[in-house]
Amino acid sequence: MFWTVPVGHETVDVDFDDARARLRVNRLEVFDDHDLANSLTSGLGLPGDLGFPYPAIAPISPKRAVVSFELEWSGLLDAAQIVNPSQGFKGSFLQTGATMKWSAEEDGFRFQSEPANPARNLFAVIGRESNGTFFSG
Repeated sequence: MFWTVPVGHETVDVDFDDARARLRVNRLEVFDDHDLANSLTSGLGLPGDLGFPYPAIAPISPKRAVVSFELEWSGLLDAAQIVNPSQGFKGSFLQTGATMKWSAEEDGFRFQSEPANPARNLFAVIGRESNGTFFSG
């Protein structure tokens, strides 16, 4: 998986029966890789000609940064149960509203999102699933 980090249990609060969840992370240490190409190449960028047309992307070394964010899901809009025995997957999913606040800091730069705004939500889901060895049809 790309761009995943473990967070403590205290950062997550879920009440599935009430269609509510919250993820709150404060000052998580990360690297700012500037762009996708430098993230995937550990800061080496990409040359401009690898057999398909795209511009060169200059190498940029990652910088240490911290991010903070709070996501909240609430307000049941729809529910779905999915069972797919042939792929060993089942789950209960709740479509909800959602909001997010986000900020990032690195040496000489700080960014903060606008205040959390439910009108900005396009689609949000929380769910419980079982798959692989945890699947029981």
